[in-house]
Amino acid sequence: MDPDRGRHELMTISVLVVDDQPLVRHAVRDILVDGGLVVVGEASNGRDAVRAAAETAPDVVLMDIRMPELDGIAATALICADAGADDRTRVLILTTFEEDENVVAALRAGASGFIGKGAEPEEIVRAVRTVHRGDALLSSSATRALIERSLRPGAVPPSERWDAVLAPLTPREREVLELVAEGLTNHDIADRLTISPHTAKTHVNRIMAKVAARDRAQLVILAYESGLVTPGG
Repeated sequence: MDPDRGRHELMTISVLVVDDQPLVRHAVRDILVDGGLVVVGEASNGRDAVRAAAETAPDVVLMDIRMPELDGIAATALICADAGADDRTRVLILTTFEEDENVVAALRAGASGFIGKGAEPEEIVRAVRTVHRGDALLSSSATRALIERSLRPGAVPPSERWDAVLAPLTPREREVLELVAEGLTNHDIADRLTISPHTAKTHVNRIMAKVAARDRAQLVILAYESGLVTPGG
């Protein structure tokens, strides 16, 4: 077992629950508490979510997308960009999966992944722990399909902007970035490239630093939007 993962599992994780439906908020709060997590607050709209995140600095914000006053996408962008918030705060989108475009927009805004409202209680708790560790909840083929459907083939022409973003990456780092976009874990990448998991993790961390990405979710979006990985490719 990864010792870093073990330490994260033992830590108390604080969560802010954001949803405009009281029944959903209360049900999710109970699920999180039963799973050993600490709910530090609730909000019913994006504006209150931004305020609550600044006040409580939660480890994870469990965020709905469609809400009054300020939607979850705009709230996610503000929380992730807020210099006053804890830099480690992660946003996990809670969605019905009905609006693919909205989910991808939330990932672009800084969310670390998403999970469906119909997920089992233990899946929701596990998802919160996953994004708290700094891992993206993006490994499934369903997530890749969402991103691919949002980008039409040929919709991302080469540009000087993307060339500049990718320029600092070494050939090996570009290769690792492509594998991250495929949904591979550090262990999967290590097996594919015949390197140690620690080396794979080091490559991923260096890539995130060079392209100013918060986590693996941002790397996946970058890989597709830059054209490094193409839909269906």
